[in-house]
Amino acid sequence: MQEPLLGAEGLDYDTFPEKPPPSPGERARVGSLQNKRVFLATFAAVLGNFSFGYALVYTSPVIPALEHSLDPDLHLTKSQASWFGSVFTLGAAAGGLSAMVLNDLLGRKLSIMFSAVPSAAGYALMAGAHGLWMLLLGRMLTGFAGGLTAACIPVYVSEIAPPGVRGALGATPQLMAVFGSLSLYALGLLLPWRWLAVAGEAPVLTMILLLSVMPNSPRFLLSRGKDEEALQALAWLRGADADVQWEFEQIQDNIRRQSSRVSWAEARDPHVYRPVAIALLMRLLQQLTGITPILVYLQPIFDSTAVLLPPQDDAAIVGAVRLLSVLIAALTMDLAGRKVLLFVSGYAMGWGPITWLLMSEILPLRARGVASGLCVLVSWLTAFVLTKSFLLVVNAFGLQVPFFFFAAICLVNLVFTGCCVPETKGRSLEQIESFFRTGRRSFLR
Repeated sequence: MQEPLLGAEGLDYDTFPEKPPPSPGERARVGSLQNKRVFLATFAAVLGNFSFGYALVYTSPVIPALEHSLDPDLHLTKSQASWFGSVFTLGAAAGGLSAMVLNDLLGRKLSIMFSAVPSAAGYALMAGAHGLWMLLLGRMLTGFAGGLTAACIPVYVSEIAPPGVRGALGATPQLMAVFGSLSLYALGLLLPWRWLAVAGEAPVLTMILLLSVMPNSPRFLLSRGKDEEALQALAWLRGADADVQWEFEQIQDNIRRQSSRVSWAEARDPHVYRPVAIALLMRLLQQLTGITPILVYLQPIFDSTAVLLPPQDDAAIVGAVRLLSVLIAALTMDLAGRKVLLFVSGYAMGWGPITWLLMSEILPLRARGVASGLCVLVSWLTAFVLTKSFLLVVNAFGLQVPFFFFAAICLVNLVFTGCCVPETKGRSLEQIESFFRTGRRSFLR
């Protein structure tokens, strides 16, 4: 299934026929581990994902504590607990909607930095909450920040990363989100729920400090006519010893051919709507696997089962296993390929990190900012429906009903992966986009 996609040679891939592309050795040198700057920029950005993962599962240890709270203003009923768990996803959907504008208006880096404002405010509200409205508003604000970063960070990382390590770097947003969740579970064993919110401020502030000295995406800068600044950014990211002129010219040529934003008429062109449709379906199916309600209610789920360990310990173990799985995915993605991992691995090694990476890789440049925001919007609206209804379904029918549904969706995901998901391992973003422009359908067979 992998060979037809992007495997054919031709004029569509030969952007500069008068100058041959770099040799494999040169490309390896550009993306080698000796160049630490692109990794530093990636780390600065994905701290936003750490905060996102931390905030997403904040309710896991907090709901049981508030359900037994002696303060009548903070005591949660089952209905209130379902709103406390699910309102985060509404905020995330709003953040994805905002990213459709901010991603292209402010740029990827500034949009990520902007997310720190609602994130910090949300944690402050939950830390000082004296009523349910403060908890819900805090959850919504941290969700808004998470939705914004979920749309912006994968795009930023994919646009600054060399092709040879884009898979590994593209997995770091999910890796950091899982690490953030694990940190919350671990701290939940030690800290009361208010101090958990206070601790959430630390990665937000660190992200702002580091990103303030990182460059913007060279592709975004070129799309805004800032050629000199874009060349400086690319040179900084690749290192002093790297010859960036060929890569810069390739990006520049691709952007010149797409000098304006995609119009509604052009959106009906197959080379635009096909990758967007694939990305949207990946985000929808990823959420339908049930990962969000499971993580949000992880400790209450273990409370209702006959496990031997305390529920909070089980939640921490799940977080550790997820972290290990995503780490393995990050190390193997550029070797095994995206589709192989989607087929043979579980959520944390496959549909968790890879769908975010593929979204940022296959979306056309002119529609990347808007389309990534649309993907996040669809993703988190789906997550809201699932998260809001999960406890109600469990109380009415038991745990087995939603889990049977999630299992059925996983089978659908296998068929979708085999029929529709392209293999992008080792290809530049320009090559991937050129493939979709050819109109060939071989990868859909």
